[in-house]
Amino acid sequence: MTETAQQFRRALESVFGRLDWLPVADGHIHRFHVPGDRSGSLNGWYLLHGDARPVGCFGSWKTGGYHTWSGARQDAVVRHRWSGERQATPQAAPELERRQRNTMRYAQRLWANATPADPSHPYLLRKLVQPYGLRQKDQQLLVPLICGSQLLNLQRIAPDGDKRFLKGGRVQGCHALLGTLGASARLSLCEGWATGATLHAATGCPVACAMNAGNLLAAGRQLWQDYPDCELVVAGDDDRLTPGNPGRSAATDAALALGCGLVFPPWSGAEPLSLTDFNDLAAWRAQS
Repeated sequence: MTETAQQFRRALESVFGRLDWLPVADGHIHRFHVPGDRSGSLNGWYLLHGDARPVGCFGSWKTGGYHTWSGARQDAVVRHRWSGERQATPQAAPELERRQRNTMRYAQRLWANATPADPSHPYLLRKLVQPYGLRQKDQQLLVPLICGSQLLNLQRIAPDGDKRFLKGGRVQGCHALLGTLGASARLSLCEGWATGATLHAATGCPVACAMNAGNLLAAGRQLWQDYPDCELVVAGDDDRLTPGNPGRSAATDAALALGCGLVFPPWSGAEPLSLTDFNDLAAWRAQS
């Protein structure tokens, strides 16, 4: 176990710099101080499973980087999972802010010039969901990422389901909202947009989509700040075939940290184990 923690620390250090502590392999999200960040801040996070085939993930809630790690080999393997920024030093912070500001302006122009999404878009048909206010540019669906009611970034979804954020834009703490939030509304917080569309159709309640597991807690905290009277419930993915089940782990830890409700897809046992979220389950039931 100590060797696993040491290997994982080396992976963390390859991104964040020197660390003087060992990670804990308990399958829960832990926060830590990133060298170079403001004193007392805990912007870094990691999750480590110390099983026979140890796996983990880590990132920064400040800059949006998200990485996965596998200890299957002697040397740690680190992969960048999505287009967040690498950890910024104080000297690099102005450049990061400039890139995010420029991307925000570009996102807002794209959104303003886009047309309402076609309900027959291949991705929507495959997921069996309605557009719910999405827009479309050429063949790409545009999903607006907001924070504090301001559009900061877009996720572009191609007909084949390939998803990309605008390069340089902020993701952490942002969400895509389906429905309207009123006083004391029940608000579900999930990962992907299609999952959110399924939940919104089934409940009629507003849904915030964090876009990935690593953003659930950051998005939830921002939502608590913006909508303190809402009844927040984390609707987690259940990655049953993935070692460590990162979707369930991240959702559970986010709900515990937020002190809110938690639900997972209500499997009956008849579904294929490859199904992972509420949209998968609804589509499978509709086609069975």
